[in-house]
Amino acid sequence: MQLDFPSASVKCILCVGAHSDDIEIGAGATLLSLAPRFPEAAVHWVVLAGGNRRSAEARASAAFFSSGFGKAEIVVHDFRDGFFPTQLANLKECLEGLKPVAPDLVFTHYREDRHQDHRTVSDLTWQTFRDHLILEYEIPKFDGDLGAPNLFHPVSVADRDRKLEALDRFFGSQRDKRWFTDDTFSGLMRLRGIECNAESGFAEAFYCRKMVI
Repeated sequence: MQLDFPSASVKCILCVGAHSDDIEIGAGATLLSLAPRFPEAAVHWVVLAGGNRRSAEARASAAFFSSGFGKAEIVVHDFRDGFFPTQLANLKECLEGLKPVAPDLVFTHYREDRHQDHRTVSDLTWQTFRDHLILEYEIPKFDGDLGAPNLFHPVSVADRDRKLEALDRFFGSQRDKRWFTDDTFSGLMRLRGIECNAESGFAEAFYCRKMVI
């Protein structure tokens, strides 16, 4: 299934990420493409593990990716990276505090992601937003946990390029990681573009477990 929305149906988008670059890697090009379609929509961008340089990177990047929407609220917390399962009660309170946002669309981590922080965030998102459209994004990494997503959003070459340029520009702290490269991110979008026969050749893919149409 390709991702599409009726006009004026998205007034509020909630993006939840465990770490500073997660949302951008998983759904960056999709968000860039949605902004012109829903310029009045509000975006609530929540990063749960910040700290020092990565917190500043998260805020700068989120401001860029959400700039095309009508309003953006960016929140970066300081939960301990890599230890989310041991901070479950505080994380749950944090997610519960997002209920008043009342989003029409939620982006969060893939439930079967093998990173303990990602998986915890996905579980808590589903516990908090039980009657919402939730799209789980994917992040390539050493764990080899990419699956078979069932919802695809074709993206233009221009939005692919904007995503790649922004990842490189804003996340200098990650450039020494061997997997954090244009080839990685473009390659995954190319593969998903093939799978959904995107005209541009590129797409981002998501796991949609429940949708009412």
